[in-house]
Amino acid sequence: GHFLISEREWRSPVLVTPTKTTAWNVARAEDLALENLAPLSEAPTPTELLVVGCGPRAVFLPPALRASLKSAGLSLEVVDTGSACRTYNVLLAEGRRVAAALIPV
Repeated sequence: GHFLISEREWRSPVLVTPTKTTAWNVARAEDLALENLAPLSEAPTPTELLVVGCGPRAVFLPPALRASLKSAGLSLEVVDTGSACRTYNVLLAEGRRVAAALIPV
């Protein structure tokens, strides 16, 4: 039901980039939209891959949403939240331009 990121506890959904973690006003992965990902555009380095942690299990995101995010330059990896945290850390360690949108389990 929470995240510990850079020694700070978060009890709500968050957007995580290599330089900043912010509260994310999305309760379900199905509500993901370009508008609520706006904080990613403020990152000093553009995000190439967004890892979405959907909660206890991955959900199907509609093709139209995937297409709109792809046209904005974001590739998606949609998985359960635990897998999203691990994937984000591995990709970050590899030097990838990654962000994570995480919904607590």
